Amino acid sequence: MCKIYLLIFFTFLSTSGFGQGLTDKEKEILNRIDANHAEALQFLEKNVNINSGTMNFEGVRKVAENYKKRYRDLGFETRWIPQDTVNRAGHFFAEQKGSEGRKLLLIGHLDTVFEEDSPFQNFEMVNDSVATGPGVNDMKAGNVMILHALKALKEADAIPNAQIIVGLTGDEEDAGDPISISRSDLIEASKRSDVALGFETASGFGFATIARRASSSWMLIVQGQQAHSSGIFSDGSGAGSVFEASRILNRFYGELKEDNLTFNPGIILGSNSVAYDKENIKGSASGKLNIIPKRTVVHGDIRFLTQEQGNRTYDKMRKIVGENRPQTSAEIMFNDRYPPMEPTEGNRNLLTILSEVSKEMDLGEVEAYDPGKRGAADISFVAKYVDGLDGLGAMGSGAHSPNETLNLKTYKELTKRTALLIYRLTQSKQSE
Repeated sequence: MCKIYLLIFFTFLSTSGFGQGLTDKEKEILNRIDANHAEALQFLEKNVNINSGTMNFEGVRKVAENYKKRYRDLGFETRWIPQDTVNRAGHFFAEQKGSEGRKLLLIGHLDTVFEEDSPFQNFEMVNDSVATGPGVNDMKAGNVMILHALKALKEADAIPNAQIIVGLTGDEEDAGDPISISRSDLIEASKRSDVALGFETASGFGFATIARRASSSWMLIVQGQQAHSSGIFSDGSGAGSVFEASRILNRFYGELKEDNLTFNPGIILGSNSVAYDKENIKGSASGKLNIIPKRTVVHGDIRFLTQEQGNRTYDKMRKIVGENRPQTSAEIMFNDRYPPMEPTEGNRNLLTILSEVSKEMDLGEVEAYDPGKRGAADISFVAKYVDGLDGLGAMGSGAHSPNETLNLKTYKELTKRTALLIYRLTQSKQSE
């Protein structure tokens, strides 16, 4: 699908009068992005070459320092918010105060999944169309898009009195616990905003994200009656913890199927002696083949599109867990992490504005991306408080792998579209 949109895009560039529906101010904004594009790529390379794996606190802070000077040069107030209490580096925020148009929160993250011991460490230009490097697409290119869209807008004097907050978290790939602390500053910023725009990786010119599923976890603990295996299934010995866990999982599989709902048992340990470290998701089990296992632990994730869907599924899972076989008992616990970004009317309205910008730039219509194909992201934490769009970042492939790439042919045009979206949002009030 991405290839189709790229073909359409380059055909338009070569055969049409690009940007014919744009105002003179908007054309000036685009010209500033053209003028600064080489600088943007240099800054991107500089940041990719600093390892900022989530647990490399020094590296995360170094990347934030790079942004501190750039945003101050644009007239933004900046602050670094340490996250020592949740064992994370911290968050970078930059803010321009103002009162005209919609108040914007622009969201990115400084950290990557590649820690200091990863062999994948350096930015490289593969050719004039592709660059590679750790976090180049997820999401250091998106962070630079935010900066250079705002730089173009400031140079064109297009946002002199707009309130814009930039929030770059330092632990998006592995958020610190408790969430109530590690995401409190992002939530506070959203409560002072009208719109949140997230710059996680784009799925093509033709898509943006108006909904993301929640990402939570569940733990099932099953107890059985330890006894000689020759008596299994008898009234006195019962079925044992492993069979009871199997019954529960099989019913989950058969009875909980619906759109946008998934649940995965990531690890299972069952025997007579079970030790499980839930923080690091590892453990051990030991027993004998002729003893009925007395304890089984299952730890998994669950994803749903709306909180109503999640609550309803939790209730169904609890009911299934409670219908125990003889001489067994079970309990299930849920740990809510990333809430859902529900597909609201406000989000759809933002998508319409983006699509209008895209069409006037001859980049084509923008549609809502399938939420079942996206993971969780920081914008989910603010979705309860503000209208939002996500997936506005750079295009590429192989995120979270040593094959991660950035599509250089589309990067500048996506930055231009971002700048015009920001501009138009700051020219109108929320009620318009």
